[in-house]
Amino acid sequence: MVAMTKRVKTLDVIFNDPSKTFYCSGEKVAGKIIVEVTQATRVLSMRVVGVGCAKVHYTKGKQRCRQETEYLKYEEVVFLDDQPIDADGSVMLRPCNTYEYRFGFELPQEGQLVSSYKGKFGSIQYFVKASMERPGQPALECKRTFEVEEPLDVCTPDLLSPTGGTKEKKVTCMFIPDGQVSLSAKIDRRGFCEGEDICINAKFENTCSRIVVPKAAITAKHIYQANGRTKVFHQKLSSVRGNHIISGMCDAWQGKTIRVPKIKPSMLGCNIIRVEYALMIYVHIPGSEKLILELPLVIGTAGLGSRTNSISSQDGSVSNSSLSWVSLRMPSVPPSYCDLEQPLTPLLDDFDGDDSPIFITTPAFQFQPPPVYTEVDEAYNGKPQMLQVC
Repeated sequence: MVAMTKRVKTLDVIFNDPSKTFYCSGEKVAGKIIVEVTQATRVLSMRVVGVGCAKVHYTKGKQRCRQETEYLKYEEVVFLDDQPIDADGSVMLRPCNTYEYRFGFELPQEGQLVSSYKGKFGSIQYFVKASMERPGQPALECKRTFEVEEPLDVCTPDLLSPTGGTKEKKVTCMFIPDGQVSLSAKIDRRGFCEGEDICINAKFENTCSRIVVPKAAITAKHIYQANGRTKVFHQKLSSVRGNHIISGMCDAWQGKTIRVPKIKPSMLGCNIIRVEYALMIYVHIPGSEKLILELPLVIGTAGLGSRTNSISSQDGSVSNSSLSWVSLRMPSVPPSYCDLEQPLTPLLDDFDGDDSPIFITTPAFQFQPPPVYTEVDEAYNGKPQMLQVC
């Protein structure tokens, strides 16, 4: 933000490395304050303040909830190099010159900062503010924000260990028991980074009379705390779905993948704002509440780097699934409907947020046409003659 008045043409904060995307704990934030004036201007002092704070603000009922937590507070008075200073410490700035006040300070060590954040009901911001004090006039201010990203390594033994669970739900129809739906799922670790694939192994069983659909989604939960109250905001980030399961049937996912989208790392160190992620594996049951199993995830900034391997495995699976199973004879093993590229026919209303209705695939056996054949006329001059039949 550049500040300007009739006397002051430019007052701006410039960092030494404007291309730097973010800072980490312990790094130095350095730069300069650029000042240009249109008339001779006396400056009493130039003060630089580094600020980092978390703010939560929302309305619950008729009550306005607000709370702040400070993570950075730095302040110093900076001076010009090789510039004469009067007895009172002031300096005279003249037009047609560009003046530079240099500053620099170190961010607190690891564990004392949290990453920058901007959400629906709160934010965590860091900025440098310059304040120019002049005699007989209000102070002139400008500020420039910078991003902080605290490293979060997911290659710890706790986050590399597998996790899973089992859930089941009894289904009723007009208070009459109608069987149950159950699922069990497992993933090989809890820690992931942006762009990595989560491999899901799961089993689903449907003994009720309805057609159910298994699904999985990566969700985010933003938790805001202020004035002793808590506000929670949920987000569905990405999802995948499986085949429908009719009554009395089972289905299994063997390494079904869902990719971690471009998201901010988990935020666990702030006492008024938290961002938590989870893999939600659930079954859509028409006319009843979903059966949901949540497996907690931690999204970090440094991980296993498995994106290349996951892409290679996906390419291999695509090439295998594209092989045609249709031949001149009925196959001994019925084909999987999910491998056929056929027109989709709506089966039932299964709209769920960003999902589309469920579809059933109608297979079509594409047998080859019979070969062109001929008939023999043996009565023609005692010699066979070939007659083509159209």
